[in-house]
Amino acid sequence: MGTRDRIIDAAEQAISEYGVAGATTKRIARQAGCSEALLYKHFASKEELLLAVVLERMPALGPALDELRAGIGRGDLHAALVAFALAALRFYTRTQAIAGGMLADPALIAGFRAMLAENRTGPHVPVQALAGILRAEQRAGRIDVALDADAAASMLLGACFHRANLSRFVDLPGPGDKEWAGAIVATLLR
Repeated sequence: MGTRDRIIDAAEQAISEYGVAGATTKRIARQAGCSEALLYKHFASKEELLLAVVLERMPALGPALDELRAGIGRGDLHAALVAFALAALRFYTRTQAIAGGMLADPALIAGFRAMLAENRTGPHVPVQALAGILRAEQRAGRIDVALDADAAASMLLGACFHRANLSRFVDLPGPGDKEWAGAIVATLLR
């Protein structure tokens, strides 16, 4: 394993143990067995390192979106959207510690926002991608054209985000994740 990967692994571990605020670059470097200078040789900022943790170590939405895109006009749309919702739920559940820590630190979130803007990415991108997929399904005649694709994408991902957050505070009563996702998608497609 290379130094960069060791640093990302150490950052993920430090965030898990100490939260974003406690996962200092000094602590991360120590856990990775390198100097802070070497850490900064691989990552220009803590924000860049956090983004690497999210993009490279957390379950990603990109492959789930690609799978949806590949199935446009074919297969069981309900099942495909349920699988996507479950992937989104896993993503939001795993990234909460990082997101919460960044939101609690004004300087860190400002730097992260600037970096996202510079790279033209951010949490809005999966919503836009899902809306595009839903519009393609409308053109394929599989979703009612009256459905507002942007609102539907926001609702589906927002529901996943909300459930992930709720599950941190309480054991959720009612159906399990798969049944919940099935009900959300059925409601959305109704």
